[in-house]
Amino acid sequence: MQWWTRVTLAAVAVAPLAGSAFAQGAAEQFYRGKTITMIAGGAAGGGYDAYARALGRHMGKYIPGNPSIVVQNMPGAGGNKAAGYMYTVAPKDGTALALVFPGSILAPLLGDTPIQHDPAKFVFVGSANSDVYTCVVRNDAPVTSFKDVFTQEVIIGASNEGGTTRDMPTLSNNVLGTKFRIVTGYSGTREITLAVERKEIQGLCGFGYTSLLSTRPQWVADKTVRIIAQENAKGTPALNKQGVPRTVDFARTPEDRQVMELVYSQAVIGRPFVLPPGVPADRVAALRKAFMAALADPALLAEAGKMKLDVEAMSGDDVQTMVGQLFAMPKRIVDRAKQALVYKPPAR
Repeated sequence: MQWWTRVTLAAVAVAPLAGSAFAQGAAEQFYRGKTITMIAGGAAGGGYDAYARALGRHMGKYIPGNPSIVVQNMPGAGGNKAAGYMYTVAPKDGTALALVFPGSILAPLLGDTPIQHDPAKFVFVGSANSDVYTCVVRNDAPVTSFKDVFTQEVIIGASNEGGTTRDMPTLSNNVLGTKFRIVTGYSGTREITLAVERKEIQGLCGFGYTSLLSTRPQWVADKTVRIIAQENAKGTPALNKQGVPRTVDFARTPEDRQVMELVYSQAVIGRPFVLPPGVPADRVAALRKAFMAALADPALLAEAGKMKLDVEAMSGDDVQTMVGQLFAMPKRIVDRAKQALVYKPPAR
């Protein structure tokens, strides 16, 4: 082999490594001395807030240049306020990312309310966990099981269209025939759970099981509420073992079940962190890598364990692929799912 051939092949072999090192160096130079704003789409004290703040305390040390991270809450519009801010206002240089509701990712697919963002154009950093949504009711509610809600009305609290607390019971009403009467307008699960405790309402649905355990552990410990259903195709082992039913098992046809599973895909997306479109590729790569590293950090995991936060990280690439697949679902199923999220109060 000629010497110049060997040199050329060596240069080709080294090029990817050099490119990676250059990108890492560019990201480090950019982030050194910077502050990243992390927007939490939920209210302070809620489950989304807890995840954002846990990540915010640990992610900076894994980002080249070690920027500081400041968490800000931006609840409202079923999570769409934070998503709209990220898409239209937030800087597109990698100094802003947000934890948004999964409902705000499916909003243009399943909703009619005008929104300011295009979820397909978001850059996904990753998801902190998958979740299982639950329906819970107070012990003095007029129902004691999910089957009871088919014949007995129960009053529950919710945020707004696009939020799981509103969309999950609406789906059950329209596809299964339950009688949830939904009171909307709460800014997040913290306010809804306070309303439950004040006996303004009788319960809530679309409440992540991990959020229940982390924000209202006493509800489970002293049996303040009953968990009457899991709004999920598979359920969580702990609740399956307790015999808590899955709502999809009440579906009357295979297509009904498919419609429900499309809406429940929000749970698989879980707690997605997004960047606005246009962030430079080297910074995207750095943030995605730091995200996965932080969620594997023993200190974060120990903290999450104490807070009863379930951590099941999904990479940004995987979330990006999943969102693309959801937006490619058959129109017939999407149209049915969309109609199933139109709330009509139960007849009296």
